[in-house]
Amino acid sequence: MREWLGVISEPVIAAIDAIALLAVVVGTAEVSVKVVRAMIKPLGTQEASIVWQRYARWLVAALTFQLAADIIETSISTSWQTIGRVGAIAVIRTFLNYFLERDVEQQREDETRATAGEPRRSTDA
Repeated sequence: MREWLGVISEPVIAAIDAIALLAVVVGTAEVSVKVVRAMIKPLGTQEASIVWQRYARWLVAALTFQLAADIIETSISTSWQTIGRVGAIAVIRTFLNYFLERDVEQQREDETRATAGEPRRSTDA
């Protein structure tokens, strides 16, 4: 039974990793074009924030796909060394994803406050 799981899982893992790679490439290309445009015509603070938020969303999507591939990989792994390595990578990706999502949400809250005329919340906490 394990053999057919491996046969099925390997291409699935590769496909999910390819989707993650595509998300990073598309997001990076998009932000690169906007950064080059910004060198010609500077962006306003709100416009720049939107550019970086979109990039962060692409990265969050990529990390989420990579984490899904890691979960599948650990389910078919037979050695503790492989499980430990993939598990460590998954933990790192989870933390990156968490902090990136938190930063995006904080930026969104700050923009909502700014449009409502409320003072900006300190990020020192």
